[in-house]
Amino acid sequence: MFAFFVRRLAQAALVMFVISVIAFSIQDNLGDPLREMVGQSVSEEERQALRDKMGLNDPFFVQYWRFLKNALQGDLGTSYFFKRPAVDVILDKLPATLELVFGASLIIIVFSVPIGVFAAINPRHWFSKFAMAVSTVGISIPVFLTAIMSIYIFSVELGWLPSFGRGETVEIFGGWTTGFLTWDGLVHLILPCIALSSIMLPLFIRLIRAEMLEVLESEYVKFAWAKGLSPKRVWFVHALKNTLLPVITVGGVQIGTLIAFTILTETVFQWPGMGFLFLEAVNRVDTPLIIAYLIVVGLIFVVTNTIVDLVYGLVNPTVKLARPHGGDG
Repeated sequence: MFAFFVRRLAQAALVMFVISVIAFSIQDNLGDPLREMVGQSVSEEERQALRDKMGLNDPFFVQYWRFLKNALQGDLGTSYFFKRPAVDVILDKLPATLELVFGASLIIIVFSVPIGVFAAINPRHWFSKFAMAVSTVGISIPVFLTAIMSIYIFSVELGWLPSFGRGETVEIFGGWTTGFLTWDGLVHLILPCIALSSIMLPLFIRLIRAEMLEVLESEYVKFAWAKGLSPKRVWFVHALKNTLLPVITVGGVQIGTLIAFTILTETVFQWPGMGFLFLEAVNRVDTPLIIAYLIVVGLIFVVTNTIVDLVYGLVNPTVKLARPHGGDG
């Protein structure tokens, strides 16, 4: 286990280094940040003086080395627009994004597991065929189209649910707020969470069904049937446990993907999260905020994948997290 942690930390450090280089290197392609900061009335001489003061005229490696030293101390720069540390600005928006991802993940888990298992156990049932057909269509529909359609049906036509905003929130600890504890916040969460979950729900239904069908054909499941175990025990104890192993792996990776896809969802629903903040930062050429966002999202990916590896080992103790020494003998 210790060797696994050391190897994973080394891999995480390397991945974060690569992400930081890529994120920092794109800043020159985003436009001139001074255009948004000082407008058109400032002379070219004053612009160059300001660029020198901000270090924008320094060579790339000088700028990156300065950035890396500050980043190791938790300083990812100061937002040009908000005049605050970029990390603080992102952390202010992080609860809204994580709340959206958590709600979408709940929907995915609650619906994909029973539907996928039912479709595997009863492949010829009309509901199984219907679920597979709907999931095929669902995979093909982009998230922003689902979001727009849901707003049109449930907000414009029926008037049941709000179409934008986060609603009423309450502070839980350390400045973190949530809408799960208020009725208005829950109502505002429904449509964005459904739209965000629509990109992963069909995938997980089909994945769980396919893995369950494969496990049901395995030798140890046939042996369980031969021992005379009850169908429920075979399905939900022996088969389902092994079905969840690849699902956990895929699910951990897809959580990071959900965070990335919140950009589209938050834009359509005007959700005040990190994704919406990122698009505003791009429009304003707020490069410190853009770089900080990419690094924070990359860090979430790395942490999530490490946790998935640990959970995978707990669910299946036979999986070795670290290679034994001299394994090739």
